[in-house]
Amino acid sequence: MANDTFSAGKFRLPAIICDGMVLQRDSNAVVWGWDKPGQSVQVHFRGHLFSGKADSHGKWFVSLGKQEAGGPFPMKIEGSETVSFSDVYIGDVWLCSGQSNMELPVSRVCRTYPEVAHAENPYIREFHVPINFAYNGPCEDTLPSEWKPLNPENVMSFSAIGLFFAERLFEDYHVPVGIIAMAVGGAHVEAWMSRKALADRPAKLRLADLFQDDSFREGLIQSELEREQNWQQALDAADPGLQEPNTWYSETFDDSEWPTFELPRYLSDGGLPEKNGSFWFRKTVEIPEELDGKPAELLLGRIVDADTAYVNGINVGTTGYQYPPRVYSVPEGVLKAGKNTIAVRLVSFRNKAGFITEKPYELRVGGHTFSLAGTWKCHIGKLSEMLPENVFLHQIPTGLFNAMLSPISPCRVKGVLWYQGESNTGNPAPYAELFRRMIAYWRETLGDPELPFLFVQLPNYLERENPSAKNRWAELREAQADALSVPNTAMAVAIDVGEWNDLHPVFKRPVAERLELAARKVAYGEKDLVASGPIFDYMEFNGKAVVLHFKEIGSGLVSSDGEPLRGFEMSGPGGVYFPAQAHIENNTVVLTCPQINVPVNVRYAWCDSPEKLNFYNREGLPAAPFRTERE
Repeated sequence: MANDTFSAGKFRLPAIICDGMVLQRDSNAVVWGWDKPGQSVQVHFRGHLFSGKADSHGKWFVSLGKQEAGGPFPMKIEGSETVSFSDVYIGDVWLCSGQSNMELPVSRVCRTYPEVAHAENPYIREFHVPINFAYNGPCEDTLPSEWKPLNPENVMSFSAIGLFFAERLFEDYHVPVGIIAMAVGGAHVEAWMSRKALADRPAKLRLADLFQDDSFREGLIQSELEREQNWQQALDAADPGLQEPNTWYSETFDDSEWPTFELPRYLSDGGLPEKNGSFWFRKTVEIPEELDGKPAELLLGRIVDADTAYVNGINVGTTGYQYPPRVYSVPEGVLKAGKNTIAVRLVSFRNKAGFITEKPYELRVGGHTFSLAGTWKCHIGKLSEMLPENVFLHQIPTGLFNAMLSPISPCRVKGVLWYQGESNTGNPAPYAELFRRMIAYWRETLGDPELPFLFVQLPNYLERENPSAKNRWAELREAQADALSVPNTAMAVAIDVGEWNDLHPVFKRPVAERLELAARKVAYGEKDLVASGPIFDYMEFNGKAVVLHFKEIGSGLVSSDGEPLRGFEMSGPGGVYFPAQAHIENNTVVLTCPQINVPVNVRYAWCDSPEKLNFYNREGLPAAPFRTERE
């Protein structure tokens, strides 16, 4: 995690310059590396010779000029050593960055898009930048990685959004597409920013300075690891459900005295204490004779925080944190005709524990599905003190910029796809300025002041009608939308493709398709293309009514289901908002509200997880959330 060092005077190439790479067409593409100071370097490519020389530090750059799309081509690089590649492509390279929803691999969405398992196209390739952190300045290179072609062997590790974007792009332009996947789950925007970009944020830089100290950083990591291990070991040692010979996950364990509990729901909603520690759940499922011994899938929705699942006493899977879907494979021979026991040990670290609703809780075997929702037996294992939150290196300012972006900065790219903001919702107010500044300094770092920057606005998420909600996701969406004031940017609205109960919604294809529309308009010059849903422009007052005007109306505003528009609210002089009646009239939206005689402000989709929105343009693109009142 410290800044990297290399043997001086030794010929070397960065990880991203390797066999199978995609270089940006029409862009003065560059290859680079290191050698002895003053060493001449020659690159043989497409029948031409390109030359360069290592500087006093041993670094060299060779420009290949503006290359037309095509491939595969051979390439030979000659310095103090010679390296040859046979599989080099010229096409469009897109940098896909942000946090977990950009990082999310195809393997997490393949149940929704099963056809993707067979995807194969040698002209679509991904370079995955391994996660790394550095605080003492920019790194010379990334951790080792490679360019991988799209095929059934590799597809499950591809970024889902990156893949779906690349597939659409290839369909439209028929040139090779390279995806540089550079996203880190839970990353703060500040972690992707340089010291220069944060120069007027001294508190951020002081935090980064702390982590420059190797002993401080390593000591913190070690102490947190020990604290977590000690907490878990103490819990396990005190949990009677884990003690031999009468473990609570055994199929022969007698749970007849245990109380019942209806799943799925939060534990405290069912009368269990809102405490941390371990909780046990057991259920019996009857399996018919013809399914005896068959392999199965156990689906346990989403569980907060961690869990281990057993079938007939056999451990079939464990998940250590709250976000991944629980899909466990039950091996052949575990299930039997008649009664089968499913046991789940839930461990709560610090969050409100439970089984999240509106997720699948099923046992699937031999084409049959057995619902697991309903009555279970339950018992408290051992209550414990809360496990404190760890410090996450991917949230410390400058760390990801230095270790992941800076090393690949000589790459020429067509544009950036950005999906991030979830981890900044705790404090959305500074995000607008930070995000605009990040865009500016990324453009500077990547050597293109007009580099297209396309971003995903956060989708709908969190519990509906939560009286304590602070609408921080709505505020973060607003901060993201402010970046549209920056030239050569575009926003893919995702307010209709999230899941209120999942931070990582599976509907990644429509997000990627909206990004591709934005790319066609901003990066490929299709200026007349409708690439966005309606965006609020201005409002007029007409007595008790408000008339809203929009940009990006396309061929017209519509209600997607023919019903009155939902999600609009209006406030009067007192600042209290009420649901508004909304209808489309001459490509404007007219609002009225029985409770308000003197309208002052309006807002649309202004909550963390708005439901059943139906305001679109005729091109099928959703309207962006907005409010006219700024705090």
